[in-house]
Amino acid sequence: MTSLDKVEESLKPAVATPRRGNFSFELTETLKLALPIALTQLGYIAMMTTDLALVGRLGDTAVAAAALAHTVFFVNFTFGMGLMAAVAPLAAQAFGARDPRQVRRALRIGLWAALLISLPMIFTLLFGEQILLLLGQARPTAHLAQDYLHGLAWGIAPALGFLAIRGFMGAVNRPEPGLWITLAAIPANGVLVYVLIHGGLGLPRLGLFGAGLGTTLINVATFLASIAVIVARRPFRKYHVLGGIRRIDWMLMRQLIAVGAPISVAFLLEYGLFGAAGLLMGLIGTTALAAHQIALQIAAILFMVPFGIGMAATVRVGHAVGRDDPAAVRRAGVVATLLGMVFMSAMTLAVMLGRFAIGRFFFGEAADSAAAAIELTANLLLVGATFFVADGIQTVAAGALRGLNDTRIPLLFAAISYWLVGFPAACLLGFRTGLDAIGVWLGLSCGTAVYAILLTARFQLLARRMQPA
Repeated sequence: MTSLDKVEESLKPAVATPRRGNFSFELTETLKLALPIALTQLGYIAMMTTDLALVGRLGDTAVAAAALAHTVFFVNFTFGMGLMAAVAPLAAQAFGARDPRQVRRALRIGLWAALLISLPMIFTLLFGEQILLLLGQARPTAHLAQDYLHGLAWGIAPALGFLAIRGFMGAVNRPEPGLWITLAAIPANGVLVYVLIHGGLGLPRLGLFGAGLGTTLINVATFLASIAVIVARRPFRKYHVLGGIRRIDWMLMRQLIAVGAPISVAFLLEYGLFGAAGLLMGLIGTTALAAHQIALQIAAILFMVPFGIGMAATVRVGHAVGRDDPAAVRRAGVVATLLGMVFMSAMTLAVMLGRFAIGRFFFGEAADSAAAAIELTANLLLVGATFFVADGIQTVAAGALRGLNDTRIPLLFAAISYWLVGFPAACLLGFRTGLDAIGVWLGLSCGTAVYAILLTARFQLLARRMQPA
């Protein structure tokens, strides 16, 4: 018996049909996956926040340049995220089908995709200044943004590779190492970025370039740490994930692209809508833009938990698909969606109750002179009561559909919801009704609600189709 045959035997109890086939068991398993994934995402947000705080010490111009650099970076990175998101359903379905060879192939092709897609991304980032100038940005700010991008560019491949490995870890029901690595990276990132920005420990003062370089070095470190874990620790080492790594499986690469590319474009459509909303707020005024950014930051923080639940739904649905269990497919999707609704409803209530305190916290010492912005922030967060819940539902429903490898129709739904409903509604309500910033957010809520309804209905339809006649 080969080592992979032994792995196949060891998978049998791990993917057995859930005990009693009940919802409480499914809820427990979903929470076990979702919690570490969500905490890992929050850790990533913490690192970004730390970077921004440290860059802020360099002055307003540096913050503006960093914001522009992050815009260029995340447009590229978001596309790569979609491809890496396809690793989890491919590996989860193989795990559910007790096919360890396919689990290994899914991760291996994900690592190759991370490397290959990062090459044009790096090239784009190295010419970020020219891109920003074409978009009408001021030359001094664009030049400073390029310094930051020169440091960030080289970390995109290891960052994507870490995402692929995290997808593999979740697919085999062991997402915890990704969390431990991220938690260790948070303080390391803060210290390293600070030293590289301001100089110290014998290193020169590198400014914004140092901030980007520090992030790159942390991305490399987290990737190498995750490689060490999957090579040396159980249960990952049983898969021999680096075996045959030099050979590219082009057939599986095509499947990864078929599943992942629509996810990438859907992410870009969503990201583009909120970017466009920021531009609309800029047309309304500085106060509207400031309030919008704060409210959107709260939405981004809240989004991390349903995003984790959505990734857990991808894995749970994928396991059920792999073992050909239609009842478990529907149960996994329904439980994850209800879990997302409950969490987001509770968090939305908390945000509504604390909306004025949130505004005052972000403005800090300038709160007395920013009364209008705080008031508008509180109103936007109140409007966000519908947006937050709908955003949580669509995130979980999209994750469940990925477990079925269904990503093309959700892409169509994203185009319809965000750009045929959401953006026109934001323009109409923001500029034709006198609602201004509140109208823009109502438009965002409309688009997100339509997306949530369409995705949920799509999952229920596909789940019913899988049921035996």
